[in-house]
Amino acid sequence: MNKTITPSLETIERSWFLVDAKDKTLGRLATDIASVLRGKNKPTFTPHLDTGDFVIVINAEKVEVTGKKASQKLYRRHSGRPGGMKVEKFESLQERIPERIIEQAVKGMLPHNSLGRQQFKKLKVYKGLDHPHAAQNPVSLNS
Repeated sequence: MNKTITPSLETIERSWFLVDAKDKTLGRLATDIASVLRGKNKPTFTPHLDTGDFVIVINAEKVEVTGKKASQKLYRRHSGRPGGMKVEKFESLQERIPERIIEQAVKGMLPHNSLGRQQFKKLKVYKGLDHPHAAQNPVSLNS
């Protein structure tokens, strides 16, 4: 009789991966990152468990988009108050907070529940080449 093996929390091993976003397309980069965060690249993938790895993204300000998205793509946020909608274009957000662009793209590809929020916490995005996770010995993610 075949049985499905569910990994226990003690047996889940987490690795650290490093991704350089320089000259990468935003959507293609985000799908690779979301797949690693969910753990879909592992044979122990379980949809209802957090079996994914940590991902560090550097050079967030150098990510690219295709077509006219740089001048037409809009990012919206709301303060929760009446009339509190703020709209910003891709170009201005990339100058101001480039980390937020990659974070929002990846967050939209994760489950929209408590599991997705738990997986999203394993994403670390930084502007420039420096990051404080050298002690974890991150391995380059081939994407």
